[in-house]
Amino acid sequence: MKIMKNYYSHSLNSNNLVRCYELATPRVQQFLEAEIEFVKSRCKMGDLLLDLGCGYGRVSFQLLGKVKRLIGIDYSKDNIQLANELLDDSSECEFLEMNALELKFNNDFFDKVICVQNGISAFNVDPKALLKESIRVTKKGGMLLYSSYSEKFWEERLKWFEIQSEAGLIGEIDFERTEAGTIICKDGFKAITYSAEQFVELASNFNLETNMYEIDDSSIFCEMIVK
Repeated sequence: MKIMKNYYSHSLNSNNLVRCYELATPRVQQFLEAEIEFVKSRCKMGDLLLDLGCGYGRVSFQLLGKVKRLIGIDYSKDNIQLANELLDDSSECEFLEMNALELKFNNDFFDKVICVQNGISAFNVDPKALLKESIRVTKKGGMLLYSSYSEKFWEERLKWFEIQSEAGLIGEIDFERTEAGTIICKDGFKAITYSAEQFVELASNFNLETNMYEIDDSSIFCEMIVK
């Protein structure tokens, strides 16, 4: 827990996080764009949307004009500072430093809550607690979208992490312990994935209608409707 928080709060954030995406291969860029396009397809102009783990606003900025209002939250103060610096004067969007397990919003507040690009791993918290808090702030009939990597994308994902490691953005990859779905660095950094079966099992703990989608042979989306 301590190591992961150090990465995402002090190392793999702000301009370093921007650099991660600048180093993305063409195939990874395609994956990133496909995720955003899928999220857009689920948005409506009247929506109030929450972006969990928004980073510096990479996804949030792409959704402006697709929803009525968007709030992005992140644990990293530096991420939120950069997001606000990049944000043009817009009444449609707001970025806040906040713990995803202790959201400062009323019950039944948002129409949509998104947690994309394997955010369920990056948060490094109890996934059931994360989903429970997401559901609390989502309206009845509202939608939650969580995504993770498809197992078909393993080689491209690992290649991208190797590039990040070579650039000094993450530690040296421990290839003896790294295996399909899980990347481990020698300094303790660990990035897991969630399978479709794991998402369905997680969602089964709550009163949700669940649908699974595989996008671009690179990511899986768990779409959950609050009953």
